[in-house]
Amino acid sequence: MNTFTAERIEYYNKELEARSPEYILKWAWENFTPKIASTSSFQTQSVPLLHMISAFTPKMEVLFLDTGYHFPETLSFRDELIELLHLNVRNLKSRYNEDGHKQVQQNLYSTDPELCCYINKVEPLQNAKQSLDAWISGIRRDQTENRKNTPVIERQKDGTLKICPLVTWTAKDINDYRRQYNLPEHPLTNRGYLSIGCAPCTRPVGSDEDYRAGRWSSLEKTECGLHLDNYKAEDDK
Repeated sequence: MNTFTAERIEYYNKELEARSPEYILKWAWENFTPKIASTSSFQTQSVPLLHMISAFTPKMEVLFLDTGYHFPETLSFRDELIELLHLNVRNLKSRYNEDGHKQVQQNLYSTDPELCCYINKVEPLQNAKQSLDAWISGIRRDQTENRKNTPVIERQKDGTLKICPLVTWTAKDINDYRRQYNLPEHPLTNRGYLSIGCAPCTRPVGSDEDYRAGRWSSLEKTECGLHLDNYKAEDDK
């Protein structure tokens, strides 16, 4: 496990706060390879970080949480970006979903959405992180109330360092970057799906709604748990 002390984390948070995402990404790769990987949901907002990985750290593994509930368009967009950017992607699946449609038959996403997210997203990533010292995440402070104080670097309870190169960016920065490099957008974006998760739990949003309003819209739930470091399986019991 990495030996970054709290003092070093504090120092680098100050040093990296004003740095570009490209600089932070390269810094992370230089300090933590080979025990480093990125995650991506392969949405439109994911594209700039994936493009930077392709350009500056092309050997970095990108982890995709294949829940079994994704829109077909998301899987197609993932494959399009893999081919376009020559990404090194590994699909992570729940041990409960190996037989195909067990959870679909149980409708777990409607009967216990917290548990559904845990076993399809949180647990597979926790397992993958056991071999990592650092995890690259594309989250930003402007996305949700829960993320507004996210530092560039923070130590997770499992000991890994979560590094967020885009944390200071806004939605405008994402769109500007994508236009600058003529990068594609998720095919559901122009149908009103601005934040895209699993199909049963995502709907289009109206022009007067927050862009994440279509996620778990009938629930108070706003996060799947990946970015809540205190999230544990026991919380679902």
